[in-house]
Amino acid sequence: MSTDTTGTDAATAITDSPGGAKRERLYRYLLFASASVSILVTLGIVFVLVTGALEFFGQYNPLDFFLGTEWNIDQHKLGVLPALSGTILVTVLSAMVAIPIGLAAATYLSEYASPRARSILKPALEILAGIPTVVYGYFALVYVTPFLAAFGLPVGTFNVLSASIMVGIMIIPMVSSLSEDAMSAVPDSLRQAGYGMGATKYEVSTGVVIPAAISGIFSSFILALSRAIGETMIVAVAMGQSPQLLQFAEPLANLFESNQPMTSAMITLVQAENAAGVIYQSMFAIGLTLFVVTFAMNLVSNWIAARYREEYE
Repeated sequence: MSTDTTGTDAATAITDSPGGAKRERLYRYLLFASASVSILVTLGIVFVLVTGALEFFGQYNPLDFFLGTEWNIDQHKLGVLPALSGTILVTVLSAMVAIPIGLAAATYLSEYASPRARSILKPALEILAGIPTVVYGYFALVYVTPFLAAFGLPVGTFNVLSASIMVGIMIIPMVSSLSEDAMSAVPDSLRQAGYGMGATKYEVSTGVVIPAAISGIFSSFILALSRAIGETMIVAVAMGQSPQLLQFAEPLANLFESNQPMTSAMITLVQAENAAGVIYQSMFAIGLTLFVVTFAMNLVSNWIAARYREEYE
């Protein structure tokens, strides 16, 4: 049996020539520089956040910041728990919207849709990811909130529920696209084995394909929720600027009232007239907290993807 080595010999000849070797080194350096840009930008952001946060904690007690239950910059009460609870609430509610709809859409695109339908529906669904988030916020404020009020829900002009619904809709494309890619990577032999045992398409989809692609699907959930945690404009426009702790005695009241997550609180700090000194530095502490939460979620996503990844030959 002969092996075609024409391509390899040609590449070796180009590399061995003086000009070719210089070009290859140049390409290598350019590609390395391009790959390093994202790392350097990330390190720069972390450095700025840590430096600003350390300066803030030098003037403000860290325990008062992380355990404080009140956020009021006029009174210099800078407890992050109200903003953190608002961020968690929006993330959970948006997940309740995005995960079932996104997974259902991914299942249809991967298992039920024809190639022609998939070529139309998937790009159309991903258009949602290209809509400016301020448009989502305006839509939530002008249309979703009155729609909820028409059903008798006691929502205020600014409320958590309408903002969370729009954040969930915004991250649907991320859930559906990444989940569909994971499901499409499952070998057809597994599907055929299920059909051979008399399973229906629904049973194969839910009992064979989804479990086989669970690592990629779960990673899409974590990445989408990380995106929801960092969302700014939707919550700034539709959710209000009144950070408050969750009311466990009346859980539904949390949905109908105004609140403020960490991202919106940072915007408020930038725009505040008295944002100077410790007030201004608190923005870096909030940003570092937000970064740590998002980074931890990404680490969990990578661990789950590596732990439960199925390898097929």
